[in-house]
Amino acid sequence: MQDTSELPRYRWVIVSASALTLALAMGAMVNGLSAFVIPLEELHGWDRGDISLINVAGLLGMAFGGLFMGRAADRFGTRPLVLTGSVVLAMCFLATSFANALWHYYLLMFVAGFFGAAAIFPPIMAALGNWFPVGAGLAIGIASAGQALGQGGVPYLSSLLIGWFGVSGAFAIIGLAMFAVLVPLALIMRPPPRLSVAAQSSHTSSGTIYLPPRTVMIFMSAAILLCCTCMSVPLMHLVPLIQGCGFALEQASSVLFSMLLVAIAGRVAFGKLADIIGALPAYMTATAWMTLLVFGFTQIESLGLFYGYAMVYGFGYAGVMTGVLVSIAALTHPSKRGTVMGVVTMFGWFGHANGGYLGGWLYDLTASYSEAYAFAAASGVLNLVIVATLYMKTRQSDGVLASA
Repeated sequence: MQDTSELPRYRWVIVSASALTLALAMGAMVNGLSAFVIPLEELHGWDRGDISLINVAGLLGMAFGGLFMGRAADRFGTRPLVLTGSVVLAMCFLATSFANALWHYYLLMFVAGFFGAAAIFPPIMAALGNWFPVGAGLAIGIASAGQALGQGGVPYLSSLLIGWFGVSGAFAIIGLAMFAVLVPLALIMRPPPRLSVAAQSSHTSSGTIYLPPRTVMIFMSAAILLCCTCMSVPLMHLVPLIQGCGFALEQASSVLFSMLLVAIAGRVAFGKLADIIGALPAYMTATAWMTLLVFGFTQIESLGLFYGYAMVYGFGYAGVMTGVLVSIAALTHPSKRGTVMGVVTMFGWFGHANGGYLGGWLYDLTASYSEAYAFAAASGVLNLVIVATLYMKTRQSDGVLASA
């Protein structure tokens, strides 16, 4: 048995390494391709809906891969999976620098998602919950904030790289950066020390009530499908929406970057809020914030207003994914956490793919983003209904335990 006295010290190293890993890996895969939409359209003459499918291919790869990688994390541990995923992700981005047909992009991004990002995200998030038996909200919020930084920083830096080196050069440099950054960080990952029986009992008796894994998977999968459909529309299509108002790619990307810089604070804040008021209430608060504001992007024409509105939206939107991840950790027993995380996040990537593709498809159909953002808002409303239902179910479980 490892010395548990080192747990409080090294677990923050794990948090820091996780945040940096998610910044580059997930920043590139979730919406990093948003900076490439118009450059690829101008370079090849492809429709935006077809270009959006490149991102969809990567998200579907993450979805299906996560179904296996989460279970593998429960069995083999975090480090080997994250190391493998980092190498695959870097190789795929390097290979994409040679792509010249749509199917090349589709194939390489699917592989990058399935064997790359999927081997990084569910294992890291499950491991964080295991390193923090109590107070996981803040830790997951900090790691998730790293992802927010990447989701803003990678598109912005990609837009600069595209301007300097072209589309192929940008993909090559991102791939080399992944080798240089992700592989060393993967080697830092390690499992938490085993808790003594007494320590495990103290955590179990501190008010934690785990629901059956199947219940968590059903409710949270439906919820994350809808909330990620909502959030992915602006993540993938805010940059081209702003460009459509007459602003340059660098200006549009900087708005997204500003939004996701504020999201760093939002993810940490909502992680701490989850530790105070509970995971599901914090998740519902963030979802309501995002749902109420998402359509407003279509009513803005001033660059200054885009900056201000995006930052207000970004603070609340940021808490959604933190809420999802903390809720899974709070409701699921550690022995099944990786499996549940993999299944639920699979539906999250389905939602990202759904919103990202439909945003482009609806734009091609209507020459406007109004319908896409309205669809995003409707998805957020349905998500709130599902999460509220799950919250009532947990309250009933609390009541049964109290009366026992």
